[in-house]
Amino acid sequence: MLDNIKEHKLKILVTILVVFCFGVIRAFEDQLFYDPFLVYFKRDFKNLPFPEADHLKLFLGLFLRYILNSILSLALIYALFQDKEILKFSTFMYAFFLVLLFVMFYVIIECFPDANWLLFYVRRFIIQPIFILLFIPAFYYQQQNLKK
Repeated sequence: MLDNIKEHKLKILVTILVVFCFGVIRAFEDQLFYDPFLVYFKRDFKNLPFPEADHLKLFLGLFLRYILNSILSLALIYALFQDKEILKFSTFMYAFFLVLLFVMFYVIIECFPDANWLLFYVRRFIIQPIFILLFIPAFYYQQQNLKK
């Protein structure tokens, strides 16, 4: 087992570093990003209207956070699998979801002021590195099937 750890020490180190960076982004989200929805969703928001927000600053903050999480996620994927095809596919998927989620976020804010829960979940996918939790097991499973 010790030999296995020594063999994969770079993967382990990169994984720990990326998880630490995810934690730093989460810990300092109030200071790093403009997002009035941070406070809004911590309260009982079900019957409250959306908070007033500077849409440009909001979208830039969400974009920056999504990009940071995506870069860290892609670094983790490459460190774990060391496969450029998986990295290309992941990059495409992150770009696709970037467009999809931001369009959904904008439409919900502008057209559906009562869709609090829908906005909550769309925003959650934008600000949290949730896709990495789906991609890593999927790629691992794919690699295991290719070995058979």
